[in-house]
Amino acid sequence: MEQYVLPILFFLGIGAVIGILLTVASKVFYVKTDETVSRISEALPGANCGGCGYSGCDGYAAAVASGEAPPDLCRPGGAETAGKIGQILGIEVGNVEPVKAFIRCNGNCGATKDKFTYIGTPSCTAIERFYNGKGECRSGCHGMGDCIRACDKGCISIRDGIAVVDPTECIGCGKCVKACPNKLIVLIPESRRYAVRCNSDAAGKETRAVCKNGCIACGMCRKKCPSEAIILTDNHAEIDMKKCTSCGTCAEVCPVKCIADIRKMTAAECEKKEA
Repeated sequence: MEQYVLPILFFLGIGAVIGILLTVASKVFYVKTDETVSRISEALPGANCGGCGYSGCDGYAAAVASGEAPPDLCRPGGAETAGKIGQILGIEVGNVEPVKAFIRCNGNCGATKDKFTYIGTPSCTAIERFYNGKGECRSGCHGMGDCIRACDKGCISIRDGIAVVDPTECIGCGKCVKACPNKLIVLIPESRRYAVRCNSDAAGKETRAVCKNGCIACGMCRKKCPSEAIILTDNHAEIDMKKCTSCGTCAEVCPVKCIADIRKMTAAECEKKEA
């Protein structure tokens, strides 16, 4: 029996020493957790989309707690999340309106043509970088689905050759905005209904020659807009969302029908096809 006692005592002693060392180490190397950061992180939706400009929700929470970032940058969370963060910080946060992604292109297969048949890597970035796009319109959607792969919510689909966003599913994170090499995707306030589906900077005659649905910068929408929310820039119309009242006059008078009602572009109305 005695031959077992010493080994048992030996191992018990080693266990006790290790336990003491671990306890001391936990005290010495303890990192105090900022309770404010934890509370802000819990208030965030946990999408980790990076739309706020930080690596994720935890990174943004730390930045807000330290005063580096404002409390209203979380697009998916919107006003509700901003309000919760404001309560945690003891400050008042202004109204934060949710935004939705919108693709400024209506150059579908019936409106424009391809210059060549592309059989390379299915990537908008690749085709833009090496071939300057495959379509006759240099400013149009390449339809290779970089935005689809960037979207975690699956709210973007390819319809008739171009990408379309379903606003009922979009959380406004902005990942698709960064993914589009032609800078066709913008974030629009949820309360606004109309936007221009064209980003061509070519003259009206040139745009019309490569896309039947392209904006020709005729100025009709600007003349008829009662709130003076339409501006012409880089040979195409744009809507000032701060002035727009969503009356729909611009869409009615547009001769090429390149101004869309965003709310009608839902999944039920968009035929989903693989990119």
